[in-house]
Amino acid sequence: MEKKKYFIITIDTEGDNLWEWKEGTALGTENADFLKRFQNLCNQYQFKPTWLANWEMVNDDRFVAFAKNCLEKKQCEVGMHLHAWNTPPFYELPREERSGLSYLIEYPEDVMREKIITMTNLIENRFGKKPVTHRAGRWGMNDTYFKLLHEQGYIADCSVTPYVDWRTSIGQTPGFAGPDYSKETSEISFRQGVTEIPVTILRTEKNGVLWLRPNRRNLKEMLYVIEKNYESEHDYLMFMLHSSELMPGGSPTFKTEGGIERLYEHLEVIFKEISRNYTGVGLEEYMMLHEYFADQQK
Repeated sequence: MEKKKYFIITIDTEGDNLWEWKEGTALGTENADFLKRFQNLCNQYQFKPTWLANWEMVNDDRFVAFAKNCLEKKQCEVGMHLHAWNTPPFYELPREERSGLSYLIEYPEDVMREKIITMTNLIENRFGKKPVTHRAGRWGMNDTYFKLLHEQGYIADCSVTPYVDWRTSIGQTPGFAGPDYSKETSEISFRQGVTEIPVTILRTEKNGVLWLRPNRRNLKEMLYVIEKNYESEHDYLMFMLHSSELMPGGSPTFKTEGGIERLYEHLEVIFKEISRNYTGVGLEEYMMLHEYFADQQK
């Protein structure tokens, strides 16, 4: 009997164009008005996006109204995405002129815990349900972070990006850099009480690392990832995108309305292909279905 395959859509739901945002300037959340089109496309294929939402988006009434409506219809899930630099409580880290935005894992453990509690409580207060799924801001995880997520009742994380080294992405503290996942694989694992479900990334000799993540130029590569993943032992396929990439000018990748139309053209193609062999599930729903999680809870 052929094993069932699941399709997980994860959306880093955050403010507008954080790639070019500078601390001290206004942080917009206009992309909240551009999410419905994507959700409607998911509904068409009975896919269920997991909106992994951060501080500014969970404080945006437009996003909350949109997501609550979809939650009531069981069309989506809401998880937590934490950007340390603007999630209370505030704590001043050392910085230098060339500092980047901070990773949560740069902070003392008690500050990390408080920021996680703040985000968890905010989501629960806004949506009436405690979040149990998570992705780290800037992909930055370590054992302490996993342990603190477990403390707060999280069951799944999707921050690991197999074969990708983020050490060129500097933090705020002088000398601090992002995590190195270059030796990670796409196998599900159990870390400090939390199940790690890595992003679907393929490593090839010819093209390097290939994600299921649209960038306007990679339709052929995404179809290749879908095909190879289906042929593999993996029972899930994970797509990722940022909410701001669904809005013209919300990212460096999709700057114009034409760019957004190209994005949706590619989404139509890959969603149609994926729907042939995969069942759409939310990240939490996948955990409930997955034998690995069931084994860990015994």
